[in-house]
Amino acid sequence: MGTKSGIFDMIGPVMIGPSSSHTAGVVRIARAAIRVIGGIPDSASITFYNSFARTYEGHGSDKAIIGGLLDFKTDDVRIKQSFELAQEKGLLFTFKSIGNASVYHPNTIKLNLIKGERKVEVIGESLGGGVINIAEIDGFNANFSTQSHTLIIKADDVSGAIAFISSVIAQEKTNIATMSVSRKGKNDMACHVIEMDSGIRPTTIDYLNSLTWIKELIYIPDID
Repeated sequence: MGTKSGIFDMIGPVMIGPSSSHTAGVVRIARAAIRVIGGIPDSASITFYNSFARTYEGHGSDKAIIGGLLDFKTDDVRIKQSFELAQEKGLLFTFKSIGNASVYHPNTIKLNLIKGERKVEVIGESLGGGVINIAEIDGFNANFSTQSHTLIIKADDVSGAIAFISSVIAQEKTNIATMSVSRKGKNDMACHVIEMDSGIRPTTIDYLNSLTWIKELIYIPDID
């Protein structure tokens, strides 16, 4: 995946807290995660790794991640009261910290979320200036930024799937910015992650969802 840069990356977003990595990036990771699971979760187990593990309380990353799980934007003043507001919403949460995980980026968060019968695991990295990378979803490599419209498709590992999905998206007249596919083994489930310059119609999403070899489809518009 290429590096995305611009004025936003240099000056960062408006935010609540002392650091864009520790607040704005954290909020965006959580807001991406709730779009994966389909709304505010019932419970969240949150693990901070490496640099985050040592500083998440002092820098407000704990309040920021809960604020993001409540879908607050980076400049929402309610982030400061996110613990209390989460309790009002019935969101249960726990924190863990692991300070020396060499396989992870210095600013990494793992979210294990439950909503009803659905469970997801999302691993996100805060890269600075409010920019993030969603590194993994449910053990699959993902690597998307949420700065583009993103389509996540879990599907049977069938021949021609990549070309077929690409041709369907091409009918929407949107450019594919990045596309990656990962699988856990040969002929096992595959995860397609497609970042697009513009959105796609609900009818196209419904069509892809109707295909028997597509097991799950998640559409995430760009997150501000």
